[in-house]
Amino acid sequence: MSQTENKQREIEVTAADLPLHCPTPSMLLWNAHPRVFLPIEKTGTALCPYCGTRYNLKGGAGAAHH
Repeated sequence: MSQTENKQREIEVTAADLPLHCPTPSMLLWNAHPRVFLPIEKTGTALCPYCGTRYNLKGGAGAAHH
């Protein structure tokens, strides 16, 4: 995954990306906010309180369970 500016407002993640945090490793550091972990497993979606980026878990809620 290449580095991207922190302007993308909707990102699809997979169970391999958990535990989910924003900013993600692919986001550039120069315009990043403090790292915050986001609970996405129960609902399948999470919204970052800092930048407003919406994360959607591919497969929806429960996709992270083994």
